[in-house]
Amino acid sequence: METKNSVEHPSSNSPKPLLLDQYPKKNFWDFSDIFQSQGFWYTNPHLEAARDILAHFEAHDNDDIFLASSIKTGTTWLKALCFSIIHDVKVDEEEEEEEEEEEEEDDPLVKNTPSSCVQTIENQVYMTNPTPDLSGMPSPRLFHTHFPYSALPDSIKNSKCKIVYVTRNPKDTMVSMWHFFNSVRTPEQGPYPFVKAFESFCDGLYQFGPFFDHVLEYSEASLKKSDKILPFVNEELVEKVLWRCSLDRLKNLEVNKNGSTAVGLPTNSFYRLGVVGDWKNNFSPEMEERLDQISSMKLEKTGLDLNK
Repeated sequence: METKNSVEHPSSNSPKPLLLDQYPKKNFWDFSDIFQSQGFWYTNPHLEAARDILAHFEAHDNDDIFLASSIKTGTTWLKALCFSIIHDVKVDEEEEEEEEEEEEEDDPLVKNTPSSCVQTIENQVYMTNPTPDLSGMPSPRLFHTHFPYSALPDSIKNSKCKIVYVTRNPKDTMVSMWHFFNSVRTPEQGPYPFVKAFESFCDGLYQFGPFFDHVLEYSEASLKKSDKILPFVNEELVEKVLWRCSLDRLKNLEVNKNGSTAVGLPTNSFYRLGVVGDWKNNFSPEMEERLDQISSMKLEKTGLDLNK
C-alpha cells in the first residue's frame, strides 16, 4: 500500500505540500526508496525533516556555523576539524608520543564521535523531533547538513551565519559511497554490484544527489556571498589540529571502533582509507572516461577541477 504522507518540497519557496506518492520515486541500491524534489533525491524521513526545519529553525546571526557536504565527501573529517578549531582544545607538545595517556587528556574526540560533536541537522536533530529545543546549545552553534544549497531555509541563507563546504574527487566519492553502503548490507545480500552503483552515481540517483549539481549550487552561492561560504583556517592550530583529526588517529580511537550512530549505522563504517586515488582499484578505463566527461561538462564554466 502506498503511503499518503504529506510532505513539502525541501525548498523555502515551496507553494504547498505534496503527497509522497506525487514525487518521482526510485529505489536506491535495495537500501531505501528515494524521492525527487527540486532536482535532488531524498528519503522520506529527509523530506519530513526538511519540512520541520523550514517551519521551525531560526539561524543566529554571526553565531551559527553550518558545515555542508554531499555524502561521502569528507563529512566526518570536516566535523572533527571544525569542532577542534572552534573549541581550541589544548594540546601538549609531547601528546603525540604519550598515547597511553590519551584517555585522560581534555579531548572530546577521544570519547565522542565527530558525528555526536557536530550533529547533522536533518538526520540527528529534526528527524526524531520536529520541534527540538536548541536554546541550550553553546555559542557558536555548529551544525552539519547534506542538503543542497537550494534546500536550505531562508533563515540560513539570509542570515549572517557562515557555511563551510567540502567536496571531493567524484571518483573517490563514488567508491567511498559503494564501500559505505556495502558495510550495512547483510552477508546474504553481498556487495552491491559495482557497475550498477556506478550507473546510479552517474545518474545522480542516491540520497542528496546528483553530486555535480550539489557542488555547483554551493560554488555559485560562494561567488555571490564570498563572506558567507568559506574555508575555516587558524594557522596557529593547523599542525596540532591536523594530527588530532587525522584519519589514522580517529579510526583507531575506541569510540569510533565500536557502537552505532543515532540512525543505526556502525561508527566504524565512517572510516576506511581516506586516501586520494583509490578509485583506480575499481574503475575500468571506460568508467573513468565517462565520469571525467560528465565532470568536464558540468564544471567547465566554474573553473573547478575535482579530478586532481
